Amino acid sequence: MMKIAVLDSATLGADLDLSPLGELGEVKCYTHTTADETPEHCKEADVLVLNKVKINKSTLPDPGSVKLICIFATGYDNVDITYCNDKGIAVCNVVGYSTDSVAQVTVAMVLYLANNLRAFTRHVSSGDYTRAGVANYLEPTYNELRGKTWGIVGCGNIGSAVGRVAKALGCKVLANKRTPSSEFENADIDTLCKESDIITIHTPLSDATRGLIGKERIALMKKNVIIVNVARGAVTDEAAIAEAVANGDIGGFGADVYSAEPFDASHPFSAIMHMDNVCLTPHMAWGAHEARQRCLDEIIKNITAFTCGEKRNRVD
Repeated sequence: MMKIAVLDSATLGADLDLSPLGELGEVKCYTHTTADETPEHCKEADVLVLNKVKINKSTLPDPGSVKLICIFATGYDNVDITYCNDKGIAVCNVVGYSTDSVAQVTVAMVLYLANNLRAFTRHVSSGDYTRAGVANYLEPTYNELRGKTWGIVGCGNIGSAVGRVAKALGCKVLANKRTPSSEFENADIDTLCKESDIITIHTPLSDATRGLIGKERIALMKKNVIIVNVARGAVTDEAAIAEAVANGDIGGFGADVYSAEPFDASHPFSAIMHMDNVCLTPHMAWGAHEARQRCLDEIIKNITAFTCGEKRNRVD
């Protein structure tokens, strides 16, 4: 019987029923797997299912019977594909399962920041609204999005979904992507940074995109710009972002992704995370229940295809 090891089930959500994997083989579930624990947790497994666990020569020097790695995500930068090729290990990801989930959270972050909701909800929850005896409270000022320019950095499935919502809200949409968008107006990255009132980031992390939004491009932006990053933390220069927020050079900042996850007290965002114009979430934008269920369904199909000698969602 095939043996399946789920290496970090805690990242998949307690509400997700993993029992269908049991129809494919014997399943062992580990809530977490550290680098030191990886060899033991992978021991005797034929298939690994993982979300964030790193697999490479250092963490798994002897892959043993591992024949297939199924990544519970679209991005696969945590798995060394070259190493897996050398060891004859197939690698599958899942594409497109979280488009609606990430787009929904992206737009929610933009609206939260654009409407200054933290300040307004605190005014009520603190009791200030009751004590003031005034029916309306309109500080800080907020503005309508209609007529604003919304820049999409990385206009694939998720970026395009966000762009369509932005258009529905009355925004002009600028898209920056490697192959020009046929749906939105295209712009180079510097033009997008100069002209946008809102910038949402959806591009994959690569050598070309690492540090894409740093000091020089922040200096091009409008002072009241709202930036939301739901791609990868390292696509931005996080120290430069934090400095710009602290200095009032960015109107609002939201992020669901970080170069270190979870980040510790030394991370630049620790100094700004309590500010009213900052919205930080714990890498949850991909994880609506429906999205995770779709991902699991696709992984089951990937494993089934592999056992039948077929290639499906392969990235190796």
